[in-house]
Amino acid sequence: MASYLSISKTSNVSGTVVQLSSSKSISNRALLLKALTANQSVVSNLSNARDTQLMNRLVGSDDKIIDVLDAGTTMRFLTAYFAVSGKNKVITGTPRMKERPIGILVDALRSLGATIDYLENEGFPSIETKGFDRQKTDQLTIPGNVSSQYISALMMIAPTLRMGLTISLTGKIGSVPYIEMTASLMKEFGVTCHLDFDKQIIKVPSTPYHAANVTVEADWSAISYWYGFTALAEKAEIILPNVSEKSVQGDRVIADIMALLGVQSTFINNTVVLAKKNHADKISWDFKNCPDLAQTVLPVCAAKGIIGEFTGLESLRIKETDRIAALQNELGKIGATLTEPETGKWILTPGKITGETIIIETYHDHRMAMGLAPLATLTNLIIKEPSVVNKSYPGFWNDMQTVGFGIVESLEIS
Repeated sequence: MASYLSISKTSNVSGTVVQLSSSKSISNRALLLKALTANQSVVSNLSNARDTQLMNRLVGSDDKIIDVLDAGTTMRFLTAYFAVSGKNKVITGTPRMKERPIGILVDALRSLGATIDYLENEGFPSIETKGFDRQKTDQLTIPGNVSSQYISALMMIAPTLRMGLTISLTGKIGSVPYIEMTASLMKEFGVTCHLDFDKQIIKVPSTPYHAANVTVEADWSAISYWYGFTALAEKAEIILPNVSEKSVQGDRVIADIMALLGVQSTFINNTVVLAKKNHADKISWDFKNCPDLAQTVLPVCAAKGIIGEFTGLESLRIKETDRIAALQNELGKIGATLTEPETGKWILTPGKITGETIIIETYHDHRMAMGLAPLATLTNLIIKEPSVVNKSYPGFWNDMQTVGFGIVESLEIS
């Protein structure tokens, strides 16, 4: 892929999105659960995202060194899997991955009986799993506001433990839909979890997994970007196939958010059609259960003149990049500001598109590229390092062309 993409302003967008990725979150969980059934299960319609292809290759790898690159889900899921299965593995990744904390998960696995060493900095990858002697406890206490991937990783390996596992969550619980997604998929593989979010307890029995046949639905995180295009375009009709209206994915809530921002969703036979409608002047939203949607929603508000009051953005600091800082930088290019007047509360003040070409930095982050791409309905864009979308949605730029955008690849900014 070129180092730059030049995207011509296109105010009217319409057509069918044909390369929409399947759910990365479901795919990665299903692949781990498949491994826990000794690969007796069948997972169909896997995501073509690089993270999922990486997970598919590494979960069954005989190599000692497991390089997850920048795939956070893969790092966390495989750390738990290799630790309790007693495999001696060195799990590493990119320089950015080595800055992303994993100490809470490692501490939990050590409490259960795993032997894990840090190879570089305490609390961060790279790590080495050295074996699992016997289960030492069936009780763990974990902060509820950490990445739900830690919790999901522990949930999925719990049925393989002799005593099962009870996880007590302290404080505010974030990303509840992802925990519910994990439990839903585990049930398809024969294990029923008890989730009590009022008492903040997750109980998982010691139960053999059963072989399952799972078909992965379209990715609502990827779908969200098409809501962005529809919201900002002058005229729009976008058709998205293989979309489950009653999805287990928490990012399904984008349909509710975007209803406030001017997008109507019509569901017909596993297809959703997006069209324009009136929008609010101001929006308040808590992203604690859907942090990946922030990079879709905030640019729409910034460009559409909608004031935003947001909470639940804390986890954005430790993603592929510091997404708070990245959004502040890029939205500043249209005169918008994102400020934190009090801890945990963010105010977005809209900007204005001037008509000049905007150069978008992507920060090695797929969601920065795709979340800001809808600005091309209002002005010409240049996207740096566009190949970052391969992490979750390799066909994204082709799908933009399908709905009407002119895109030119280049090795330098013209």
